[in-house]
Amino acid sequence: MNKNILFILHLPPPVHGAAMVGKYIQESNLINSNFNGDYINLSTSNSLEDIGKGGGAKLVSLLKLQYKVLRALLEKKYHLCYVTLTAQGNGFYKDVLVIAILKIFRKKIVYHFHNKGVAKSQESWINDLLYRFVFKGTKSILLSQHLYPDVQKYVKKEDAYFCPNGIPLSAGMLKEQPIVKDPRRPFNILFLSNMMEEKGVWTLLEACKHLLEKGLSFECHFIGAWSDIQEQEFAEKISLSNLSNIVFAHGKKYNDEKNSFFERADVFVFPTYYHNEAFSLVLLEAMQFSLPVISTNEGGIPDIVHPSTGFLVPKKDPTALAEKIQWLMEHPEERLQMGFSGKNRFKENFTISIFEENINRILTTAYKK
Repeated sequence: MNKNILFILHLPPPVHGAAMVGKYIQESNLINSNFNGDYINLSTSNSLEDIGKGGGAKLVSLLKLQYKVLRALLEKKYHLCYVTLTAQGNGFYKDVLVIAILKIFRKKIVYHFHNKGVAKSQESWINDLLYRFVFKGTKSILLSQHLYPDVQKYVKKEDAYFCPNGIPLSAGMLKEQPIVKDPRRPFNILFLSNMMEEKGVWTLLEACKHLLEKGLSFECHFIGAWSDIQEQEFAEKISLSNLSNIVFAHGKKYNDEKNSFFERADVFVFPTYYHNEAFSLVLLEAMQFSLPVISTNEGGIPDIVHPSTGFLVPKKDPTALAEKIQWLMEHPEERLQMGFSGKNRFKENFTISIFEENINRILTTAYKK
């Protein structure tokens, strides 16, 4: 029997966590050897700035998407449809229109969530009605047990699968020992994400001010695409905070350029309070490079950051963040041990091969039910 699966998922561009995981699935030899998969890009945005917005171009993209789904269902019999459902907002309403087609064809559906927000949005009666429609008779894949409360009103525990994300091995994994760093150089703090307020950019900048006031020697590097924070605004805040020769923004970096920043860093800091944060792949990247990480108790991050590998600090608390950075500055042996532990934790839980095996097992189970 042909095991046909229709994958309706996000693919880059734009580049974000869900799109990268979609690319990993599409390119997985394991999954594509066990299933006859056809892939349809669920995204109707070409850039991060377009996400969540409407307009005529979005409407045309949505109609094309619906046509592709309808045509695929008419041309081939699929026993299972995999959908990376957006949890809330305009993306969810768009996805409902796609799911309605699948339901008309009475298809078995498994959702894979890369964000959250159902619990908050369900307070609206119309959203509650739509969620009941969407979730009825379906299965859901969540990135963490911590994310189950977000959907528990609509998804029974036996209908939920849990699968942490994984990422491919990078150059950082090929080096058994970290690069020897000159102890005379300033302590190096790294942030890598889209330059969004909710990713904790201003929180880290304020923490840098606290470190400067204490007379500590450090530098902080921000890597990422400009988003709701623009380059000129960021430069002005650096100048007003007397951080011009300490804090640097480098824009987007990829591949070897990006890796070079990981290699030079002493700590990776990601003080996010982003409402859709579910499972931050960038933390896994940092762990590959034997870096201790400092983040927040948001989404599934507690499944990534263990006390032996880093710290979780309160959201929007630059003082607490500065204290943890300072502790790592003053305890270099413990810092290195945290980095080693993080690398080992990555190897044991978050490689792309482990992720592929988990997704393959879940899809096989869902396919048979």
